[in-house]
Amino acid sequence: MPQRFSLKLSTYVLLFFALISVFLLDLSLGSVKIPMHAILKIVSGGQPERAAWANILWLFRLPKAITAVLAGSALAASGLLMQTLFRNPLAGPSVLGISSGASLGVALVVLLATAGGVSSRFLDGLGLLGDLGIAFSASFGAMVVLIIILLFARRVQSVMTLLILGLLFGYATSALVSILIHFSIAERIQAYISWTFGSFGATTWRQLRIFIPVVLSGLLFTSFVGKPLNALLLGEAYGKSMGLNVRHTRVFLIVIIALLSGTVTAFCGPVVFLDVAIPHLCRSFFNTSNHRILLPTVMLIGAIVALIADLVSQMPGSQIVLPLNAVTSLIGVPIIVWFILRKQNIAETFAS
Repeated sequence: MPQRFSLKLSTYVLLFFALISVFLLDLSLGSVKIPMHAILKIVSGGQPERAAWANILWLFRLPKAITAVLAGSALAASGLLMQTLFRNPLAGPSVLGISSGASLGVALVVLLATAGGVSSRFLDGLGLLGDLGIAFSASFGAMVVLIIILLFARRVQSVMTLLILGLLFGYATSALVSILIHFSIAERIQAYISWTFGSFGATTWRQLRIFIPVVLSGLLFTSFVGKPLNALLLGEAYGKSMGLNVRHTRVFLIVIIALLSGTVTAFCGPVVFLDVAIPHLCRSFFNTSNHRILLPTVMLIGAIVALIADLVSQMPGSQIVLPLNAVTSLIGVPIIVWFILRKQNIAETFAS
């Protein structure tokens, strides 16, 4: 037992150092390379050889890297919570239409306001209040879709049927967004379309004042659900026999998932596949379904993979920036396909 604990602790230490290393690489590499010693000097308050390096680091790369760490952790954690809540190995905010609900919430704020005659300058001038409103709208939209999917999940036993329902809800919300786009102005349409590509680099320090505490609060709440999730994994009847209030636990999980996925979607766009792929990667990494181990693991690996995706999307050494969702899809799809082919059975994949 002590040897196994030591092994897990050493693995967490390795993951933590990997996170720090990738974080520093994300700060250093890009269209302009900033030497590591210059980064340390800037962060410690010194003056680098080139003044532009300080501006690039403080105004763009540092908030982008912080956003990637928090977003990756939040998406991976919400994906794990959803897979356990629905007992579905392919559940996730991006698959079951939860991200689409969050996108609809953002569209209602960004597009409907301008369609109703509110200028974009008014929205930009709302400051923290506007950022908070967008985060709330996205979380509320995600929660509504999540509740609807959960109601259907109680009546539908088939995994594939539930996935199809999630896709249909995604199409329905996309149709509503298309109607909003039709009545919006060109400036906001372009901004919304760019937002749908996903990006960790669009957040500012002002927006991080909302993003950081909301996401950290959601991640903190997940530390209280490890034991209830282990009980739910064995079925509701087992959970009730262990004294678990299944209804309250389900509502608590819905709030956490909506808070995490909705906030990330509001500020980063509908980032795909991290929420589905990372939990499977972590189950294989530790060969366990114990959520007390999986929850911190998915947060660490989710943050690392998000930073790697952001680093690849920046195309270091060039002026080209790839859409973030294109990179996360290229990372996530092979992982999911590999797991399905390895297990050859989706139910077995979830049970492992």
